[in-house]
Amino acid sequence: MSLFAKEELNSLFNLTDRFCVSIYMPTHKAGKETRQNPIRFKNLLDRAESKLVAAGLSTTETGELLQEAKTMIDDYDFWQHQELGLAYFISQSQTRYYLLPHSFTELVEVSDRFYFKPLLPLMAADNEFYLLALAQNQIRLFQASHYNIQELALPEDVPSSLAEALSYDDPEKQLQYHSVGKGAAKSVASQSNPIYHGQGVGTTDNKTEILRYFQQIDRGLHSLLQGKQVPLVLAGVEYLLPIYQEANSYPHLYSQGVTGNPENLSSEELHQQALQVIQPHFQEARQQAIAQYQELLSTKQASADVKQIIPAAINGQVDTLFIPNNLQCWGRFEPETNSIEIDDSSTKENFDLLDFAATNTFLQGGMVYCMSAEEMPDSESVAAIFRYPVYANSSSV
Repeated sequence: MSLFAKEELNSLFNLTDRFCVSIYMPTHKAGKETRQNPIRFKNLLDRAESKLVAAGLSTTETGELLQEAKTMIDDYDFWQHQELGLAYFISQSQTRYYLLPHSFTELVEVSDRFYFKPLLPLMAADNEFYLLALAQNQIRLFQASHYNIQELALPEDVPSSLAEALSYDDPEKQLQYHSVGKGAAKSVASQSNPIYHGQGVGTTDNKTEILRYFQQIDRGLHSLLQGKQVPLVLAGVEYLLPIYQEANSYPHLYSQGVTGNPENLSSEELHQQALQVIQPHFQEARQQAIAQYQELLSTKQASADVKQIIPAAINGQVDTLFIPNNLQCWGRFEPETNSIEIDDSSTKENFDLLDFAATNTFLQGGMVYCMSAEEMPDSESVAAIFRYPVYANSSSV
């Protein structure tokens, strides 16, 4: 699976060319439906060709620009190994494509820069989290979002298994345990007594061993998690979760966990259970952001004026941006006057200002919420919270 990193976005965002083609399409991963993949791609390339010619590129130049992409149409192996969506970027200097865990709506855009808004939900911090699976024989760390989960390599100083903490010199006295229950996620504050097998080992001694082991894991993960601000979700038998919570030093450990033995679950199953646990956190964060916007709207630190928001986003002044998924606002940004010009439709000379603002906000460390029109604060077409009071630009038109 190809994941779209912020560094990739930054690289593509800084590329401008005479003609840049952005193609998004849903893809099928398996079954007879995979036959639709190259057909759909060919149709989108035909649309791109028409747009390029309409924008003033000659038929010969258009053929040369799309030549590499057209060779992919007959690449059987390529279309048999897709994810849920394909993002394909073509310029006169380079071609890049990404197989992504998100089913895009078909889209073709031609401008002097690439189009990124469909990608932003994949990278938004409001759905990113870590998942630490604590099991007797294996410790696994995942980076996840609403759309995907990816196992990360553990640092060398992270012990490999919980069994090491429960081993004793006499193999006959090695402590084995399992939980009396597993299933739906519960609060990490709740506890159930595991069933122990072995003799001569007290519960207090056992907890001490586990605590020391979890402290080793916590120290080992420090280099990976240092500076991060995304939640960490635990998965394990209920008995273990509060012990790890005691050992933990990461400030964003989530209070709820996935209960049950994670050794019995695939990464996909862990992902689905973790999403059920963490989703209320993301929903609450979004509602808090909307409430903050509404509270600040009477000040100069929030706005629903597109002519004020776009320049502010480009200048790095936007802390939080709310945009509808399916709305576009065509126009140009004029750096000399720090203002925008809005057009009625897409042309070679303009671009989607909401896409430009959202990408700028994201790359400059702001939060971007892509939502349905019904979810937008006060049903606005765009809304923003500024990092500090921003005053209207009298040059905006």
